[in-house]
Amino acid sequence: MKQSLYFIPTTKEIPNDAEAISHQLLIRGGFIRQEIGGVFMYLPLAYRSLQRIEKIIEEEMDKISCPEMLMPVILPASLWQKSGRYENYGPELFKLQDRAKRDLILGPTHEESFADLIRGIWNSYKDFPKTLYQIQTKFRDELRPRFGLLRNKEFIMLDGYSFGATDSDLDYSYDQFDSAFRKIFDRTGLNYISVVADNGAMGGRESTEFQAVAAIGEDDVAYVGENGVGANIEVAVGIPPFQIEEQKEDRKEMEKVATPDVKTVSDVANFFKVPAYKIVKSIVYFSDDQPVLVVAPGDHEINENKLQNGLSAKSIRLATPEEVKDILGVSIGSVGPVDVKGKIKIVMDLTVNYLHNFYVGANTDGFHYQNVNCDRDFVADEQFDLIQINEGDLDPKSNQPYKIEQSIEIGHIFKLGTFYSEGLGATFLDQDGNEKPIIMGSYGIGVSRLLSAIVEQNNDQNGIIWPKTVTPFDVHIIEINNKDDEIVKLSEKLEKELESAGYSVLLDDRKARPGVKFAESDLIGFPLRVVVGKKAQDGIVEIKERRTGQVEELKVSEVVDFVRDYYSK
Repeated sequence: MKQSLYFIPTTKEIPNDAEAISHQLLIRGGFIRQEIGGVFMYLPLAYRSLQRIEKIIEEEMDKISCPEMLMPVILPASLWQKSGRYENYGPELFKLQDRAKRDLILGPTHEESFADLIRGIWNSYKDFPKTLYQIQTKFRDELRPRFGLLRNKEFIMLDGYSFGATDSDLDYSYDQFDSAFRKIFDRTGLNYISVVADNGAMGGRESTEFQAVAAIGEDDVAYVGENGVGANIEVAVGIPPFQIEEQKEDRKEMEKVATPDVKTVSDVANFFKVPAYKIVKSIVYFSDDQPVLVVAPGDHEINENKLQNGLSAKSIRLATPEEVKDILGVSIGSVGPVDVKGKIKIVMDLTVNYLHNFYVGANTDGFHYQNVNCDRDFVADEQFDLIQINEGDLDPKSNQPYKIEQSIEIGHIFKLGTFYSEGLGATFLDQDGNEKPIIMGSYGIGVSRLLSAIVEQNNDQNGIIWPKTVTPFDVHIIEINNKDDEIVKLSEKLEKELESAGYSVLLDDRKARPGVKFAESDLIGFPLRVVVGKKAQDGIVEIKERRTGQVEELKVSEVVDFVRDYYSK
């Protein structure tokens, strides 16, 4: 492929909103261009990488006998109305009407469509387990698209689905997809972690996320060991060090203490000269329409995902200062759980039970209680895990301290159960002739998002460093002088020999200075660069590995073997 005829609109300009290094490099390298906020064009180089990623996916899906198909993007709203997601999905759902005023959506995912497809086709327990998948453009009306390809209104996704008659069928398919996804991510060269996750709007009873570690990532994952299995911070359960280290002491008499101008946890900890975990904070939330007082150790944040799930609430929100004043008659900085029974429901994190003689707001402005103890001085209406873990908290299974990293979600697999099949009427007859809903699983990979994740993990100060398996081209040949017949002939000879050997080649035959060609070659980052220059007449070329920077001089006759050996490792 001649670069003079190719389309690679490199630029030195970085968009003002390009915070992520992948966003910057993919723009600068001429891989993508923004059409509108959250909607991108995939230019030829990016499209070649996407095709290679999709080829890897197709190969691994074939290995687990999962057929590929393609669903429509425009879906009838009626399917989503049956499942309840039309109303519950939120403002991210693109809704529209056709000229006949029929309600439609742009599909963000296709659980309903696949459940409706197989309804009445696979209707006996003997038909299962079965799987299907597609790679397709999806649509979600993100409020704040950001980080290039990481959070978009339009994106490419693999979504796969499993169908079974028993929990064993579901477990089998889930494990098959789990294994296939790991092989896909391994083959694309990603450093990733698998973590337990929250099912969120998808529903179901179990899910695993695959997270690529990256400084710009929007998720936080907690794990133990080197790339060990962990959990998304939304659901991670930990043991705070104080739960082990806090020494049980005799209960002291609760005492009300004046604390003028002392409001925050750190203020109170400094005032009493105690660790922050001894300050038990009390925060008023609204669970749907009902106020609740959330009580937790002061050195941990409230995990609102856990709180909402624990309360089985449709929504939660922080109470305003005015609402707190109306309910408890006190300012936010002095709220506490003592003497509020009958005024508000108390929900407490379980770890507070391990604290003794701690400190809380006294529900009087400018005062706190010291030497407070659970059960004696207040009783919680509900107790469950509702705090977000801190780095250093212990994993309950291994008793090892958690590490917390920022990461990019690249895949997510769900055990959905019967939520969608019940809503869509997808049933089968079991061995006894009883009608039962099909048990489903859902499996997704952010295909276009993988481009950004790969670039986030593979770059240097000069540009992108593509892994071998997903690089747009295998070899970049650079003609130092396209007016020199020897250089031109040798470059074209190498191009043909490498292509005949099965490698993709981009030949930089442009009328540009060598410095410009080298800089742009580093920026777009193919694994190998062959420079045909002043020693062309002697049949000698220079070959450079982009990742290591290692440079060698080779005879032209040695180049194909060198490339073959490099790509066989």
